[in-house]
Amino acid sequence: MSEPISIDIWSDIACPWCYIGKRNLEAGLAATASDDDAPQVNITFHSFELSPDTPVDFDGDEIDFLAGHKGMPRDQVEQMLARVTDVAAGAGLQYRFDLLQHTNTVKAHELLHFAKANGRQHEMKERLMSAYFIEGRHVGRIDDLVALADEIGLDAGEARSALEAAEYLEAVRADQAQARAYGINGVPFFVIDGQYGVSGAQPPEAFENVIRDVWAKKLVAAPAE
Repeated sequence: MSEPISIDIWSDIACPWCYIGKRNLEAGLAATASDDDAPQVNITFHSFELSPDTPVDFDGDEIDFLAGHKGMPRDQVEQMLARVTDVAAGAGLQYRFDLLQHTNTVKAHELLHFAKANGRQHEMKERLMSAYFIEGRHVGRIDDLVALADEIGLDAGEARSALEAAEYLEAVRADQAQARAYGINGVPFFVIDGQYGVSGAQPPEAFENVIRDVWAKKLVAAPAE
């Protein structure tokens, strides 16, 4: 039996293409699940901050932020967000940029590492992205993050202690250092089995094809039992 394929994903919970990429990867994996010898995978999420200088409580909406951050005219930003919303809908995600509360995401990344240490990273990643893009929840303040951690069954007191002590900040910085070492300057970025880099929110078929290809090669290389 071959070892599972490792899929390491660098992303930011405030990145709209990262949530779309996550859904497309999940769809690609679902398509391979009925194969005679279905690929086995281990997925790990890694931290990447798109806008580390963003304040926790940003005064303005997403259009204000992007217009200021990217120097784009407001009408152009509105068109860009409309396009992203349409693409997200195609992946089954109902983005609500009108509700979105832009914030600094470093504490959310710390929480993801806390969740990973407690076996709930995947659930926490999904909860954070849904809260941010669909529900208009604040994901930058400790109180709000602890509430989200509690919702997925993590210990609220332990989550609060970890965030207040910045217990996992070093792990966040290590992820970011690894991204720099790989030359990753945009997300989402998928490293598949340590040898293939896939950049951007590729369609499900692209993930399906590369996963099947990697799995087939692993099966050939696996020692006979």
